This record gives sequence, C-alpha cells and structure tokens, in this order.
Amino acid sequence: MTVQKIRIIIIDDHPLFREGLKTILNRKPAYEVAGEAGTGRECLQLAKNLKPDLILLDLSLPDIRGLDLIRDILKASVKTRILIVSMHSKIDYIAKAFQHGAMGYIVKESAAETLLIGIDHILKGNFYMDTSVSQQVVKKLAGLPAKKAFSTNTGYEALTPREQEVMALLAEGIAVNQIAEQLFISPKTAENHRSNIMRKLGLHSGIELVRYAVKIGLIDTDLWK
Repeated sequence: MTVQKIRIIIIDDHPLFREGLKTILNRKPAYEVAGEAGTGRECLQLAKNLKPDLILLDLSLPDIRGLDLIRDILKASVKTRILIVSMHSKIDYIAKAFQHGAMGYIVKESAAETLLIGIDHILKGNFYMDTSVSQQVVKKLAGLPAKKAFSTNTGYEALTPREQEVMALLAEGIAVNQIAEQLFISPKTAENHRSNIMRKLGLHSGIELVRYAVKIGLIDTDLWK
C-alpha cells in the first residue's frame, strides 16, 4: 500500500533559498515539495488548488504583507499549517505571526539545523519556535510581571493551577515535550494536561488555544515588543 506523502509548499522570493529548503526536505522521503512560489498571490493560488499539509512561508514578500498572507492562506485552506521561515527575529514579528495563525517560527540562518525539527513538531499539532528566538522571548518576559487572565472568565477559572500553568506555556508556542522538561513532569502527564485544557475550554486546535489566550488577556502581545 502506497503511503501518502506530506505535501509542502515553499514560499520565498529568493530562488536559491528555496532550493536550499528543498535540499533539506529531500532528506525525508515522507515529504513532497508540491509547489513553490515567490509572491503572495502565487502562494494563495497554490494553497487554494493544492490544499497542502504545510506551507513554509517567508514574511518578506514583494506583493502581500506576510502577516496578512497568513490569514488569507488559512481562509483558502483551513487545514494547512504554516511554518514561518524569516530573516526577522524581533519579538513583535514572532508574536504577531502566531497571533495571525502560524504554528511555527524559525530564522533563516538556522534553517539547516531546525527546519526538520520544526516541521515534525507542527505536524504533530504542536507549536514550534527556533531555539535562538525562544531564548530571546524568555529573556524578555522574565523581567515582566505575570499577567493574569480576566477573573470573569469562568472557563479559565475552571482549570487547575497546573493546567493554567501549562496553558500559558502552550499559548507561548512551547511544545508539549518542552513543557514536560520545564515543569519536571512526564510528556504523558503534560499531554494529559493539554487534553484536559482543550476539553474544558471547548477548544479543538492549538490556534484556537492561542486566540482564546489572547482574548482573555493571558497573552498581551504588546509586552513582547
């Protein structure tokens, strides 16, 4: 029986960089580069026609602003997951990319080392941030006071203190395995917490969790700038 490959589209306006990404993807026989393009308009056409599993997206395109393009892609193909591959490593870019619907963010200079790892995380339904980027985020947030969610949100209040802690980390884009290490719990326990959070809040995807966290004030993206 033929195993269906994971279909990936590469969007970047530099042909040589696209070739580099394809070389990395070719290391995994399960991955198939279904298409590539250098503009946002071409990207949207490919997304509508091919409905890929994953899009590797550069934020700096000549015709459509990258952050707007994320939303347009998800409208055209709701099940497609988006991994940002960008030269930008500023915290505000990262926060806005996740807020618009991306599930992963890596910087171009470390793509050779992190691309396949990031794709693996995202295809499993987890968020992923480049290690160099996540360290910047942690350092920035370390000196900020904890921001509590609105006390009137009964759904959030129904979570246990540990579940609230796990939710905050999930909303920051930290993968379940990393959460387990950070909280000194087993990956299975961390995954159970994640499942309980999603069930209690009536959420069905990681993107919905992030949007919920922003809505109730658990995440204040302005503080990430």
